[in-house]
Order: sequence, then structure tokens, then C-alpha cells
Amino acid sequence: MYKAIFLQFGAAVITALGAGMIAGMRGLVSVGFAALAAIVPNLLFAIRLSMVNNRPGASYAANFFIGEFLKIGATIGILAIAIKGYPEMHWPSMLIGLAVVLHAGFLAFWKKP
Repeated sequence: MYKAIFLQFGAAVITALGAGMIAGMRGLVSVGFAALAAIVPNLLFAIRLSMVNNRPGASYAANFFIGEFLKIGATIGILAIAIKGYPEMHWPSMLIGLAVVLHAGFLAFWKKP
């Protein structure tokens, strides 16, 4: 789980630098907000699942679905706060950054350890 989050962080840095070169500071900040909205809930979700995994008698499936629901809600909430608080949002950079960061986690499953 943590490997996917590290890959998301790397993809966020690369995408933010690219957006910064193309769209300037607005693009860099917009990708940063998108990355924040994707990585922070994923990190909290991974920590929660790690804690539940070590607890005897806990329902892993129930905690997974509750955590996934909370993760989606947190992502939407962080994006809403970012959009409201940063009116100069560069929408193409934000949307591309969000897509790249969210899909970067799938690279963790590409190569087995």
C-alpha cells in the first residue's frame, strides 16, 4: 500500500513540474492541490488498514469499505476546499494532475517485489 503512495508522490512531483513549465505557477499549484487531495486520503486509508490488519477479530472487509467511502469523501472535500480557496485554479492542470496521481498507484502492481 505504501509503495503505491510513494509512486503517487513521485508522479505528483513530475506532473507539477511539467505543469509549472507549461502553465506557470498556477499550473504547479493546481497540480499540488490535486495531489494533496489524492495522496492524503490514500495515506490515511493505508494507515487505517495497517492498524486493522494487526487487530484480532476485526472485520477487514467492513473496514475496507468504510475506509474507501471516507477516502472518497475526503478527496471530494479537499478538492472543494482547494477550488473555493484558490480561485486562480488552472483547471486543465488540476484535472490532469488528479488523473495522473490517482492512476500512478496502479504502477505498484505492475512489478512484483
